[in-house]
Amino acid sequence: MKLQKLLSHTRRAVDTYQMIEEGDRIAVGISGGKDSLTLLYALANLRKFYPKKFDILAITINLGFPGFETDEIRKLCDSLEVDYSVETTDIYNIVFNERKEKNPCSLCAKMRKGALNEKILTLGCNKLAYAHHQNDIVETFFMSLIFEGRINTFSPITYLDKTGLTLIRPLMFCKEGEIKCFERSMQLPVVKAKCPADGYTKREYAKELLAHLEEENPGCNDRIFSAILNGNLNGWPQAIKNPRMNNLKTQ
Repeated sequence: MKLQKLLSHTRRAVDTYQMIEEGDRIAVGISGGKDSLTLLYALANLRKFYPKKFDILAITINLGFPGFETDEIRKLCDSLEVDYSVETTDIYNIVFNERKEKNPCSLCAKMRKGALNEKILTLGCNKLAYAHHQNDIVETFFMSLIFEGRINTFSPITYLDKTGLTLIRPLMFCKEGEIKCFERSMQLPVVKAKCPADGYTKREYAKELLAHLEEENPGCNDRIFSAILNGNLNGWPQAIKNPRMNNLKTQ
């Protein structure tokens, strides 16, 4: 995927669900993976020409995994002219050594989100951008259906009452395969996951299940995603039709 296509996907999401407003100060959570680095690249370049002026800051919550380095991420942020902050925590030690969690993902995610939200508020941001893409949305839909008995998945934009932050997902129209191609073409400084639970989660199960369905029924993932977009799911905002024309009328 070329940068132009990445920006096209990103602007489609931003315009369709009105994710960005004039004067927004948006925090981008950087895990070190391909998705968050691609999101950083997308928003940093969108900022150059988007009609509504906004600022972005990059933030990494260092969970304390052995060997986790952020030097190359900082270099990328410098090249994109984005301020970068690293918040060091003891989450890894608490989850895996002190509590010895058998199913660590839920607690780890809760603690990570708490640390991230706290840091964001100290930096004066009003929005937080997550790097969830199309495949994440479909996988979460299946996880909710299979393990919770609910028809639910990530919303493009969510207001967090407890913090006053608005959560946005500008990569929602990007496929994981496209992001992998962008990562390789741009040689993004991906930091490999050090988590002991990596690859053994419910999300990995859903990913493998969907890959099998896609193999047997080509186009299956795209059709499921379309059904989600058109399904009027609880908590989803109203999509704006022809958002570019709408913007032109209001300028």
